[in-house]
Amino acid sequence: MQILKNISLKPYNTFGIDVNAKKFVSVNTLEDLIAIFSSENDPQKFILGGGSNMLLTKDIDALVIHLDLKGKEIISKTEDDVFIKCNAGENWHEFVLWTLEHDFGGLENLSLIPGNVGTSPIQNIGAYGVELKDTFQSCDALNLKTLEIETFDKNTCQFDYRNSIFKQQAKGKYIIVSVVFKLSTANHKLHTNYGAISSQLKEWNIDEPTIQDISKAVIVIRESKLPNPKEIGNSGSFFKNPVISIEEFSKLQLNFKEVPHYNVSEKEVKIPAGWLIEKAGFKGKTFGNYGVHKNQALVLVNYGGATGTEILALSKLIQKTVHRIFNIDIEAEVNIV
Repeated sequence: MQILKNISLKPYNTFGIDVNAKKFVSVNTLEDLIAIFSSENDPQKFILGGGSNMLLTKDIDALVIHLDLKGKEIISKTEDDVFIKCNAGENWHEFVLWTLEHDFGGLENLSLIPGNVGTSPIQNIGAYGVELKDTFQSCDALNLKTLEIETFDKNTCQFDYRNSIFKQQAKGKYIIVSVVFKLSTANHKLHTNYGAISSQLKEWNIDEPTIQDISKAVIVIRESKLPNPKEIGNSGSFFKNPVISIEEFSKLQLNFKEVPHYNVSEKEVKIPAGWLIEKAGFKGKTFGNYGVHKNQALVLVNYGGATGTEILALSKLIQKTVHRIFNIDIEAEVNIV
């Protein structure tokens, strides 16, 4: 375990923002992680996982700890279910592909989501009608005060739309080191009705899809809409889809009859933030070397050399404009640092 000084974090965040870490260390064992937090050196510490859900706006005047805990194992398996423990540093999409190779069902709709396994419960990642909480069993997290491992079950995590206890009262107090998933081994429950999955399967003349087929469809759809972070810096969806009351939605329809929506409950409706941003005129708009992606208005992009403060200013302009036109507040999904 070697502590480095003045290291660029450009390779460690999917936005490709070039800021420096005063000190940097990559940790690949739980023992080393505990040792770092046991030390009285470097009182200021910053945890970095896959770097996929953050926008860096300044140099980090702290010890940046790159969480690189690897490994996965099958805990138990029956005719219907399998319990899998995966360590926090594993790449999410690679883990999903591994489950599909073993014909374990449940994560196929979450294919190609950027980031690592350890950050997936924090914002309860979701896509195409499926959320992490649907297969989540538990996670182990290091209590940064006691330096003891605590286990959080589904109820303790308090999952909500792109939210969890780790973004609320437990924020900054724990580091998730591993996650346990309960996946199906037979009679997989398929989710094909959300988004364009069913259309893609129909185009392939697939009437009885496998979980692998669904994953491939999701990958094709996402690649057609979302830029590859390795080619264009981005953090996926920058904004959450806002949830508004039925009364607010009725007022919105008076001026925008075509507004798409999804019923959340009898009292609430979810509006696609991408539609709001596109209607506000931002889709495909560029501002020098950064802007809004041409295929997906939810995605802010760094074409190369942009600063985090520039992208942050753009996000605030979008929020202000959407509020002015629709009287709806859209919230950033990424963490601003």
